[in-house]
Amino acid sequence: MKLVPGLLVAVFLAALAYAPKVLLPNLTISPLLTVILLGMVIASLMQLPFTWKPGLQLAQKPILRWGVAGLGFKLSLQELASIGGSALVVVVVSTVAALAFGWWLGRRVGLPDKMNLLLGVGGGICGASAIVAADTVVQGEQSDSALPLGIITLVGTVGIVVYPLLGNALNLSPFVYGVWNGASLHEMAQVIAAGNAIPDAISPSTVTKLARICLLAPVVFYLGWMLRKKEQNVGEAKVPLVPWFLVVFVLLAAFRTLVEVPKSTAKLVEDLDLFVLCVGMAGVGLFSDFRQIVRAGVKPILVGVGQWVFLAALALALTLIFCK
Repeated sequence: MKLVPGLLVAVFLAALAYAPKVLLPNLTISPLLTVILLGMVIASLMQLPFTWKPGLQLAQKPILRWGVAGLGFKLSLQELASIGGSALVVVVVSTVAALAFGWWLGRRVGLPDKMNLLLGVGGGICGASAIVAADTVVQGEQSDSALPLGIITLVGTVGIVVYPLLGNALNLSPFVYGVWNGASLHEMAQVIAAGNAIPDAISPSTVTKLARICLLAPVVFYLGWMLRKKEQNVGEAKVPLVPWFLVVFVLLAAFRTLVEVPKSTAKLVEDLDLFVLCVGMAGVGLFSDFRQIVRAGVKPILVGVGQWVFLAALALALTLIFCK
């Protein structure tokens, strides 16, 4: 029973954030970003009751992990193949380069190691979901994950406005614009919002973004191996080599590839998974507050923006070279 109060709060905030998606289907504001912001506002304005904490911890850890695992159900190799090998090359090269650049830049300005790893993964792959997945092996403090979440929300919102303006100014074709958009914006909702602004760009945008999400599992596996090796060297092997939820992620992706699922069923499962993610993200937001961002100073913001600019420029250059 001690889990009930906090879990109910998380479910209530998730429902508030999810309601606009149901009532206004064309609205492109991400429920995940909305629920994180709701939680952070509440955490900034009040001291959380002690009775909430057990349920919120359940939302923040196991429930959220299940939500991330469920993202694998969105992935189908047949769908990814539809954008072609050249677009996949753009995704892999730009993402790997952005991860390396972001981590390098974070070290150069002196960010804490764990915050730097999480910020780099969030900016390089798929925003909030990537940060949650990576935190399973990074095992950072609450502020280490809360700050990257806030930065990604800020940067991605700017991108929704800037990308269509640049796409029109550069006279990009819908396919080129879509590949660039999907390869460089953070959250899927941000990619959809920016993709909707250019006629016929939404399909290549979303499929390219799904290809980028595929890199989540190998990147987190790599982080787990690297950190486990580091801890073994100092006699503390605490990092899980293979997080259980990434195994489920891969199995669901394999299932979706091998089994033809009716569109209505697939949408129902994906919507349910989004709500589960919202419940988990409510827990993340309620254990964070905006004062943490203020205390962290300008360096994390500079790293987040720097990585995004690097990724956007590289992805655009590669797209123009390979996908014209």
